[in-house]
Amino acid sequence: MNKTKGLDFIKRYTMILVLIVVTAFFAWRTGGAILLPMNVSSLISQNAYVFILATGMLLCILTGGNIDLSVGSVVCFVGAIGAVLMVNMKMNMWLAILIMFVIGTLIGAFQGFWIAYVRIPPFIVTLAGMLAFRGLSNVVLQGMTVSIKDCTTFVNLFGGGADCYIPDFFGNGPINLTCVFAGVLAAVIFAVLQLKNRADKVKKGYEAPSLGATIGKIAVIAVVILTFSYRLAQHKGIPSVLIWVLIVIMVYGYITSNTTVGRYFYAVGGNEKATKLSGINTNKVYFLAYMNMGFLAALAGMVTIARMTSAQPTYGQNYEMDAIGSCFIGGASAYGGTGTVPGVIVGAVLMGVINLGMSLMGVDQNMQKVVKGLVLLAAVIFDVVSKRGGKLIAKN
Repeated sequence: MNKTKGLDFIKRYTMILVLIVVTAFFAWRTGGAILLPMNVSSLISQNAYVFILATGMLLCILTGGNIDLSVGSVVCFVGAIGAVLMVNMKMNMWLAILIMFVIGTLIGAFQGFWIAYVRIPPFIVTLAGMLAFRGLSNVVLQGMTVSIKDCTTFVNLFGGGADCYIPDFFGNGPINLTCVFAGVLAAVIFAVLQLKNRADKVKKGYEAPSLGATIGKIAVIAVVILTFSYRLAQHKGIPSVLIWVLIVIMVYGYITSNTTVGRYFYAVGGNEKATKLSGINTNKVYFLAYMNMGFLAALAGMVTIARMTSAQPTYGQNYEMDAIGSCFIGGASAYGGTGTVPGVIVGAVLMGVINLGMSLMGVDQNMQKVVKGLVLLAAVIFDVVSKRGGKLIAKN
């Protein structure tokens, strides 16, 4: 029994254990440089688009292992439109942001229509979108770079400028006390929610983890939160882009785990025919998944051009691969129906740590791609083999 519980624990928290091991490895190989406050802050800023896109990609994957290959091009296209509107046409920033969100959502709805109602395979529709919107990005920008350095409010709002940090409301000392306070508050809220969740399960007679296991989980996560917030506090505090990432994580984490609509995504991926027979409009579920992907791609586009302080026709390349990889590494099933937002974030952090660690070690860019590819393959192999009960070779 204890052996079974141990195996179940390892299976459930495999990627977290891998993340700890990988972080420790790079901390050793870089002489602790990867854990410096500046690099911890850079990890968030450089991978914000991955967190956002991977959260949306999860909903697509849940519906049956489907993916969206167009998100990188949509990020570039939406960012290009925003830059042109704000710089070339001198449009009001807030109106430009609204238009960017609308365009991203409409693109998602357009692709979602063909996928959900005409039933063209998602791979074909989004591959066409990847090519089309990459070309349209060049058309909008006329092959040129549009600088948005003068759009300081936009740049700081979406985390790209030197002042793109939440100010310290408790002073201007070497440690950002606002960041420390936020970390303590987050740890307390997490602890309360975990204890409340367990109490609700016990009250309703559901299977619940032991109190010791719950407290242990709270202690580990709280230490991670406090350490992370302290590292950020030693640099410049909370990056403004982290606020956007946290909003996305909390909103979609709640939707997928606490709403009826969220459960529909899992149901469709688990067994679409049974879901349809139960009265759920599966076409609508597919449509919502891809329309939402377009909406989040628009947000990622804003984050991208703010960080780069410009729009270029080449932005967004391979973003879709980072998002897809983060989902599968974070525990999403290649067959759909399985995956969580926290798991996806762990996958995205792992990808970010690998990227940052290899960059600090001076590893060649080509070898970095090899390593990331092997990590993705290993994650999918683990998922597929574990579903077969540990059997590597499939039966005919």
